[in-house]
Amino acid sequence: MAPGDETTVRPFILCRADEAVPAALRGAVAAIGNFDGVHRGHRALAAAVRAEAEAGGHPAAALTFEPHPRAFFRPEAPMFRLTGPQAKEILFARSGLDGLIIRRFDAALAATGARAFVMEFLKDGLGLSGVVVGHDFHFGRAREGTPALLQDLCREAGLTCRLVDPVALAGEEVPVSSSKIRAALAEGDIARANDLLGYRWFVMAAVRHGDKRGRTLGYPTANLMLTECGLAHGIYGVRVRLPDGGLRDGVASYGRRPTFDDGAPLLEVNLFDFTGDLYGQELAVEFVGYIRGEERFASADDLIARMHLDADEARRLLAADSVPSMLA
Repeated sequence: MAPGDETTVRPFILCRADEAVPAALRGAVAAIGNFDGVHRGHRALAAAVRAEAEAGGHPAAALTFEPHPRAFFRPEAPMFRLTGPQAKEILFARSGLDGLIIRRFDAALAATGARAFVMEFLKDGLGLSGVVVGHDFHFGRAREGTPALLQDLCREAGLTCRLVDPVALAGEEVPVSSSKIRAALAEGDIARANDLLGYRWFVMAAVRHGDKRGRTLGYPTANLMLTECGLAHGIYGVRVRLPDGGLRDGVASYGRRPTFDDGAPLLEVNLFDFTGDLYGQELAVEFVGYIRGEERFASADDLIARMHLDADEARRLLAADSVPSMLA
């Protein structure tokens, strides 16, 4: 996929978990996966789907599942998801595919054997004409289905089946993966995470009321609570999509505010040169660069002095950034 292809906007059909597959997506060739992050490797699957679909005159789609299977099997161990359901929809809408099919991952689907998964779920239930999967794709009850078995079952069912090789960055041997991106974000390595993703990583949440301390410090903030976020605590240069679709630059702190209360982790975003009421509205916050780790300051004055430097550094990072946005 050439740089920028993934941002081409095409007519897009979203088929959520409890909706029947619309006629326009019947007979689709579909990439199958959890697609957490919709990273470079996932978009290579989308490119392969487009090629397969166009060759056969079929719609091109992605098939994914909610909740994430790991959350279903291990609810006691919440995971750091790179992209929630809404973010995933945004990313696939810019993938060049014709649609996204979402299906509920529940006990019935988890108990479906490999043969039934292909014959009853993919072919009869969704009406697919073909599938595209990664080279290590496993499916069916207890992950009994292997890529080789998928090819055999698809051949028997009359479906096309294409396996796609892993994608690695230039000069690297280890493929791009969601786990590598989580590890980069846990270190605050935004540049590395965004390189693996191929776009600026972003989060989405509604603005909530805080203690209004930012106003007294000269840096009013929009406060967002992130669910199970594994991002390193620290200060970041960010770009924010407002409810009206506009993008604004800013500086953000993610962490526990050790100078004041050591509370629950919170994302606090200061938008440069912005006035307005954002309470209750949803923002999408793109992370452009890491500035420093979270610190405890001896006084509010010391913190304010450092915040001035942080804002200057955020502006520098934002001015130099050339990573694609999926929110523009």
